[in-house]
Amino acid sequence: MQLQNDLILRAAKGEQVERVPVWLMRQAGRVLPEYRAVRAKTKNFIEFVKSPELAAEVTVQPVDILGVDAAIIFSDILVIPEAMGLPYQMIETKGPWFENTIQTKQDIEKLNVCDGSELKYVTDAISLTKKELNNRVPLIGFCGAPFTILAYMIEGSGSKTFSKAKKFLYTQPQLAHALLEKITASSINYLKAQVAAGANLIQIFDSWAGVLSPQQYSEFSLHYISAICDAITEVPKIVFAKDAHYALPDIAKTKCNVIGLDWTMDAEQAKNTIAGKKTLQGNADPCLLYADYETIKIETEKMLDKFGKQNYIANLGHGLYPDLEKEKVKHFVRVIKNYKY
Repeated sequence: MQLQNDLILRAAKGEQVERVPVWLMRQAGRVLPEYRAVRAKTKNFIEFVKSPELAAEVTVQPVDILGVDAAIIFSDILVIPEAMGLPYQMIETKGPWFENTIQTKQDIEKLNVCDGSELKYVTDAISLTKKELNNRVPLIGFCGAPFTILAYMIEGSGSKTFSKAKKFLYTQPQLAHALLEKITASSINYLKAQVAAGANLIQIFDSWAGVLSPQQYSEFSLHYISAICDAITEVPKIVFAKDAHYALPDIAKTKCNVIGLDWTMDAEQAKNTIAGKKTLQGNADPCLLYADYETIKIETEKMLDKFGKQNYIANLGHGLYPDLEKEKVKHFVRVIKNYKY
């Protein structure tokens, strides 16, 4: 059946749209009291992620409450290392933590290549979400970029520098590539399973792209992102590489359809760099949504004016912060949907 609102899919493919579509990273999250109520039904975050019914419920919430033009499946990028045999915990206020980390060739050899079936709870959540959405808007699937996943698997937690992970790249590059190849194969299988379950487009989150030099980014990250984009041919693909300003021309050479920009990237410069080859997505500073309603309106309209109506998907330059006011998030979405070019 045809989607009632396919604006994001058309924008991703570079087709004409009547207005700019909008969705928000971390839209299914703590900014919504309704999300927190559902989250309270489980003991911890990982149990929540592994409940298809609850994951589907919070995936649909932003469509109903915020009025966004797409849903994104509620999950976590770290389900991939767990499916490969490296489980993690999500510690409140601190973030992800791995009891065991990857340090040796033997550690890498022990890892499985995920074939997608290990993550049936995610694909089940996608199937349930599709039923609930009833063709109203598209559903976005996602995974973490292989380097970002490697960074967590070696570091064991979040980090400002990811110095352990970067040390691994410098001192054991062959092992790093062996690990990245396993992560990439697992991610491709996982994304294909998401598409088969009903995902209409996918986003690759390279959250820690900014810790790498341009040369390292090309070798240890973009090479593998490109392989994922080559392998996923059924749906449009978004690449969001945070802080990788220097990589825009090279990202544009991959088979992605959309390039996500963080809020430090200039719209005009990005448009000139991409030269119409890709659709751009972003890039409001999430902290803008702490401002008063009029400031939010003025700054959002400036952003829309710079990017223009075509080949553009409105979004933030990173995810929503938990302490933002729901009504201001709704206002941001409303400004975008009502803007007259």
